[in-house]
Amino acid sequence: MKRLLTMAIVAGVFASCNNTATKETKTVQDSSVKDLHTQSNADVVKLKHLHLDIAVNFDTKKIAGSATWDIENPEKQQQLVLDAYQLSVDSIQVDGKTTSYVWGPSLPHVGSALKIPINPESKKVVIYYRTGDNPRALQWLEPQQTNGKKHPFLYTQSESIYARSWIPCPDGPGIRFTYSARVTVPKGLMALMSAENPQQVNDSGVYNFKMDMPVPAYLMALAVGDIEFRNIDERTGVYAEPTMIEKARYEFEEVGKMVQTAEKLYGPYRWGRYDALVLPPGFPIGGMENPKLTFCTPTIIAGDRSLMNLIAHELAHNWSGNLVTNATWNDFWLNEGFTVYFERRLTEAMTDKSYGDMLWELGYQDLEKEVNDLGKDSKDTHLKLDLTGRDPDDGLTDIAYEKGAALLKLIEINVGREKMDAFLKTYFDEHAFKTITTEQFLDYLDANLIKGDTALANKINIKAWVYGPGIPANCPRVSPERFIKVDEARSAFLAGKPVKELQTTGWSTNEWLHFLRKMPKLNLEQMKNLDDVYHFTTSGNSEIADLWYTMSIASDYKTAYPSMDNFLSRVGRRKFLEPLYEEMMATGKQQMAKDIYNKYRMNYHPLAQMTLDRTVLGIKK
Repeated sequence: MKRLLTMAIVAGVFASCNNTATKETKTVQDSSVKDLHTQSNADVVKLKHLHLDIAVNFDTKKIAGSATWDIENPEKQQQLVLDAYQLSVDSIQVDGKTTSYVWGPSLPHVGSALKIPINPESKKVVIYYRTGDNPRALQWLEPQQTNGKKHPFLYTQSESIYARSWIPCPDGPGIRFTYSARVTVPKGLMALMSAENPQQVNDSGVYNFKMDMPVPAYLMALAVGDIEFRNIDERTGVYAEPTMIEKARYEFEEVGKMVQTAEKLYGPYRWGRYDALVLPPGFPIGGMENPKLTFCTPTIIAGDRSLMNLIAHELAHNWSGNLVTNATWNDFWLNEGFTVYFERRLTEAMTDKSYGDMLWELGYQDLEKEVNDLGKDSKDTHLKLDLTGRDPDDGLTDIAYEKGAALLKLIEINVGREKMDAFLKTYFDEHAFKTITTEQFLDYLDANLIKGDTALANKINIKAWVYGPGIPANCPRVSPERFIKVDEARSAFLAGKPVKELQTTGWSTNEWLHFLRKMPKLNLEQMKNLDDVYHFTTSGNSEIADLWYTMSIASDYKTAYPSMDNFLSRVGRRKFLEPLYEEMMATGKQQMAKDIYNKYRMNYHPLAQMTLDRTVLGIKK
């Protein structure tokens, strides 16, 4: 995932679960790992397979149907406990017989435990249910909220613990299961899941899906809408709304080559097809690594393939995260830190070292900002988190991404790239379809790479990284050669050199971001001079445009406001929304922020609404 930041909603949960799978994809639970964000008892009742039979109703904005769980009960438990958030249950059958059930108390953000009586011989539990009025995983879009403006659209975002709002399930990253599904949608629309997918609309409106590899609930995904498909090569392709499909196909031209390059780095891609779905504008994050089908924001469609690094990140998740999964959300860095490292190595292989170095420096800048925002001594800047009694989204910060990746970069520097790559290949292979804790990884690292080398261990000082705050003193930092010229151009501009005389020919998005990020607050004349030459206000590059609009708010450069307003009307990615609304709130433009937000709030995903309600409207939920 890249990237998801949600304001905290405090809650306490006490439960345990973990589940791993062998390379033959058989599920094996491990009761030694405690996950405090699920109330399920999947540590003692084995949930082997899920079959969904659901219908999507755009009129009522509900998903309704059944969830059938194939279970084993070797420890002779008297009940099965599943996670649920605002679900309505109509009835439950255990081995074909209707049974009673009990709801646990509703806990803030975590939801309620669904308790179902079973016996030692129980094999099948069927839950007939409907989604509630405010399912956090779902965004129901009216036609006007889509690109095509003709048909409604639905998509899910299940990470971190939102799958429970549309499926009664054991909702923890350490619990894996296979699944199949039968999904009924309005005729003329296509349904897609994180599974084997259709490539064209059928006549019946009924779609069948199969996922034979075990996945955790946060990787359950569904999208329904007016969608078309285009092949890239024999195992990659892209889906999008008809009005976006040709642009998307052009942008994704290199994805097939990207998969091949990733395999050369760290071993085979194990999920069959790799496709991507370009969602309507309200998608709250950059991308979500749903197996077989990455969900991604339309903000990466820049027309020049300049923002496809995000796809490198989501593709990398098919090794780190999807294949080898963090056992709990306290171990989130094992997901995202590894993925950022993999992404950077993949991008370097697809471009060159000078390009990769720019990404490392921009990432370091992001890490510095995150540490500054959280506080250099905050425990939330540790890699190993303690999210007891808290929303797991509290841990979805740049610490996991950038500090985690920097640690792996440090290890690479000290052991050499050849040894590092061999280690990671073996790590992914030996832990395929399994989950892992931070402590288990550190033991594996010591046994397979450090190998008792005290001098090497001391040089890395891994405990300071994993269990210590801030940015460790030995954090690697590159000085990109290409940024030296950017710094020179910025200094020349600030010294009064005419914009037209600056040497900016051939700059990539990374260079422009570095150029603007390091600018002080500019006066109106400086803003106008830059805009007259580089046309930042009308940029089609969302990364550059968002940064420029943030600068415009700070400088009160009103020329950019109409374009900014349009940007906020059609972009739902929180990475872009939050800086703009926060800058308005911080610079005396609170009413402007409220007016714009109230105008476009319904275009944003419920997760973005939850964050911005707090930032702009001061609503605490």
